Amino acid sequence: MSKRFQRAQVGSGALRALIDALAEELGRSVVLDDPLVRLICSSRHFGDEDPVRVRSLLQGLADDEVIRYVLGQGVAQWAGPGFIEGRDDLGLLPRYCVPLRERGRLLGLLMVVAADKTLSAEETDAIGRAARAVAAQMYTEYVATEAEESGTHELLRGLLGTDPVGRAVALEQGIDRGLWVDAAHSVVTVVRVSRPHGSPAEVETALRAAVEGYRSTRWAAGAISVDRDRAVLLQLCDRLPDSGEITAQSRRVVESLGTFLDAAAVPTVGVGGRQEGLVGAWSSYEQALVAMRAARRLPNLRGVGDWDELGEYAVLLQLPDQALNASLVPKPLRVLTENNGTARLEETLRCFLENAGSVPRTAEALHVHRTSLYYRLRQIQEITGLDLDNGADRLVLHMGLRIRELLTAGAPAAD
Repeated sequence: MSKRFQRAQVGSGALRALIDALAEELGRSVVLDDPLVRLICSSRHFGDEDPVRVRSLLQGLADDEVIRYVLGQGVAQWAGPGFIEGRDDLGLLPRYCVPLRERGRLLGLLMVVAADKTLSAEETDAIGRAARAVAAQMYTEYVATEAEESGTHELLRGLLGTDPVGRAVALEQGIDRGLWVDAAHSVVTVVRVSRPHGSPAEVETALRAAVEGYRSTRWAAGAISVDRDRAVLLQLCDRLPDSGEITAQSRRVVESLGTFLDAAAVPTVGVGGRQEGLVGAWSSYEQALVAMRAARRLPNLRGVGDWDELGEYAVLLQLPDQALNASLVPKPLRVLTENNGTARLEETLRCFLENAGSVPRTAEALHVHRTSLYYRLRQIQEITGLDLDNGADRLVLHMGLRIRELLTAGAPAAD
């Protein structure tokens, strides 16, 4: 069982009362889950509990496999109630599932355990009446929560914006409201999901679930803002998190989204630089956007870019997409790459530059004799007309190689 998902908000007293009343009327176990199959509240047992129900009650959430299985049945798109088939290997009995919607928004899933997949007309009528009441109550609570989160979203946008006056006002108001504290360090993470089809509300819900657990951790506290396909996570801490902690956190976010969404959804994560206090959070946010561009352009990053690890890419990726084109590749490098049989020379040049012009280290990395290496370097100089002993010439070639890597990866989708 993975513990990376934060438990869904415990249901209000009004919701628990509605669920308990339905369960007593039916004499069956009833569960109310959020749209991502995370437990909100549950009735008492009626002798029909299965291992999935027991684990969910003990742990506050279902196993990853169960979540994927239930969502894989397409329940989020169901127009009405239906049965979810049981799975012996998961310890899951069949359930009668009612998607709870109000004004087009999926608010949750009402589940009734039905081991034999049969319900009487009286039972389905009772479930239908209860489902309408539960949906109405959930929508009332959703509207209240949405209003509160809208205020947080606006303050966070002001805090991370480019206007110094707006940042100062948002910083003070956020502290006054207890949304954040002015800790020693800040770091901003931006998560975006590209999905060619499906409901935007599903993506927004999945993003919230994936990042909400990191609003408060053992090393940081902060705030989140989720808007359609993008989430912003502000974390404040008194000690600088190391790169391993940040990377692990980002990978868990990606994994969570993989559980909640189908394979067509492509998440990318950008982590900003570690800045001093709240006043530096806006800078971390801008850097996180650049890191996210790197994550989309460079496959080797596997969807997660970290500003502090980008090196020279951090400079190049601040160019707009329309400017980041083949015209930026220096002519000497184009001449080298356009010559037949120079793939080996390009590999040699890249290795030489990445080893800071050290012949011994380059020869070792390429597994060639130094005499062979010197011969290749002379060829590179003759073709390009540049001097590899000159720092400026080496910089031109190195940046050119980096630009070619970005162009080879292809242009990402627009921000």
